[in-house]
Amino acid sequence: GTRIICDRKFLLECKSSPAARTPPCCLPQTPGVTSLAQSSLVKLEELKERNESQEAMPDQDQFEMDI
Repeated sequence: GTRIICDRKFLLECKSSPAARTPPCCLPQTPGVTSLAQSSLVKLEELKERNESQEAMPDQDQFEMDI
């Protein structure tokens, strides 16, 4: 096999390269690939609301016991 070896200086220079930006500025917007699909946004909002409503509920025991 072939092994690619990079020195520390080269890797540190790559860190500040414009190509290392996330996401690259020239990337086209593709729903579901480079940006969240509309349905994913709706699902995220539903999950957020569900989590907020669960946090608003007072703490309850997992199981109720009759003594």
